[in-house]
Amino acid sequence: MIKFLDIYKQDKKFHRSMLKKINYLFKKGDFILGNEVKKFETSFKRISGSNYSISCANGTDAITIALKSLNLPNYSEVIIPAMTYCSTAFSVINAGLKPVLVDTDYLKPTISLHDLKKKITKNTKVIIPVHLYGSSADITGIKKIIKRKKIYIIDDCAQAHGALDDSTSKKSKKRIGSTTDISCFSLYPGKNLGAYGDAGIITTNNKNLYKKISKIRNLGQEKKFIHEYIGMNSRLDTIQAIILNHKIKNLIKFNNKRKLIANFYERNILNKKILKLNYSKSCVYHQYVILVNNRNSLIKLLNNKKIQYGFHYPYAIHQLSVFKKRFRNKRFKNAEILAKNSISLPIDPNLSKKELNYIVKSLNEF
Repeated sequence: MIKFLDIYKQDKKFHRSMLKKINYLFKKGDFILGNEVKKFETSFKRISGSNYSISCANGTDAITIALKSLNLPNYSEVIIPAMTYCSTAFSVINAGLKPVLVDTDYLKPTISLHDLKKKITKNTKVIIPVHLYGSSADITGIKKIIKRKKIYIIDDCAQAHGALDDSTSKKSKKRIGSTTDISCFSLYPGKNLGAYGDAGIITTNNKNLYKKISKIRNLGQEKKFIHEYIGMNSRLDTIQAIILNHKIKNLIKFNNKRKLIANFYERNILNKKILKLNYSKSCVYHQYVILVNNRNSLIKLLNNKKIQYGFHYPYAIHQLSVFKKRFRNKRFKNAEILAKNSISLPIDPNLSKKELNYIVKSLNEF
């Protein structure tokens, strides 16, 4: 069986060191927001190119906290892509705000600027572009559209750890996590940088937002019992920080390996039944997604060949049962194509040349 992702194999060399640190933690009792958490926040701040970083319990909370920090009027409109994980939409609703959907471009996994222009109203307060599959959204293009309007950009970076923002200057590209008002990352185990449980982190260049977000994630307080905001219990535990402090050392190395695998797929998948997406130049390939008209037939082939695969995602936001009433009669053609026809290929950084050749050979036989 060729695994879709083998986390054990990725991290094996760190296991002994991780366990040693965790054993020391048991003696010290530094379980919540401890020194290892601060160390991780500092490391992530550097790798994202941001001025400030604030850890939290998960990526969903990261977006919710970011929205709460802006103190927006209830039911302000927040624009999100129609093709994203459910958490992006849930976070908007949990913050008491109204999600507005925008389509993607054809064969691109990121937000359509053309459709975005049509959806901005006087009630639009936030745009949440998603760097889906690790492919950077056009942040500079979004900034040009909103110009002097009082609209915040909070980018969902759950799949783009360590990626470059390809919309910034070619001479000095900036990291995703440093080019918007607030950036939100999930650190779920399967991410390019993942914990061994739920975890998340928020970055910003704004000192006031940094201070407020730091308090909101910790029950609205900086000092115990001095609650300044209606906060959330969304703190990163120290055990996960220990794991992340080990794994962040390999982030860029593994991102580069993912790029090599994606480039191999690009060059060697020659089957005309398979459509390839247009990824950003500096994509870090959290997923490598292809499109096929008869997905069930390909699934049958991959199962027979013992090649694992994934779906990211089988439903667009408006197609989810929980949202069918809210988005009744709404259509997002390109997001629906992705939902219906996409399948994610193995992208584990440790895939061997033999395994990659076998995957490509199987796909070309389809």
